[in-house]
Amino acid sequence: METQNLNNEYKHFTHAVGVMMMHLEWCTKYRYCMFRKEEQKNLASACIRRAASLHGIKIIELQVMPEHVHVVVEVSLTWAASKVLQILKGLSAKLFFMKNPKARLRLPKGHLWSEGKFAASLGFIQVDVARAYVRSQVEHHQGNRTL
Repeated sequence: METQNLNNEYKHFTHAVGVMMMHLEWCTKYRYCMFRKEEQKNLASACIRRAASLHGIKIIELQVMPEHVHVVVEVSLTWAASKVLQILKGLSAKLFFMKNPKARLRLPKGHLWSEGKFAASLGFIQVDVARAYVRSQVEHHQGNRTL
């Protein structure tokens, strides 16, 4: 894939023209607050970014919350949202447990993420709105925090 597309221009490939951007969201298993600590949050973010980079998924915006994740991505036109989610959730969980084996004490079956997911395709106009929404999640959830 080419560089990140924020100039509202379509990409030209050998047999295709266009751009595919998506807003994705998923939760931790049982909605456990696995990422309250900054160290865990940064590790989860790094694992998601690594999973994305290994598969040519461009992360436009990423916000890791204590019990869920928001991400805006750009992918190849041939990819379905379910495939992108499978890669990001599956590989990031594997990497997270490799770097943090103690997390398996809370999730002994090795399932970091729940089966649930949210996906929406985005156009050029909606990308800025989605990016602002993802950035604002920390403030949005400040009032809803339960300890």
